[in-house]
Amino acid sequence: MKYELTRHARNAMTERRIPIEWLERVLHAPEKTEPDKTDSQLVHHLARIPEHENRVLRVVLNPLVAPVRVVSAFFDRRMKGTL
Repeated sequence: MKYELTRHARNAMTERRIPIEWLERVLHAPEKTEPDKTDSQLVHHLARIPEHENRVLRVVLNPLVAPVRVVSAFFDRRMKGTL
């Protein structure tokens, strides 16, 4: 899947120390997907990251544009133990 990172996504990944490999893993093989609650163009991909204590990485993206646009990425504390 081709994708591009928004400035916010790049900054968030740097600040949160999220390697690009983890982001790509979630993009290509999410354990769960869900629509955004406020923006119908956005989708959330979620997956556990074993190397980071199985915390759930949430990647927010817009799949309606080419290439896919990654808007944000963060570890979702609310999802702990739910996947």
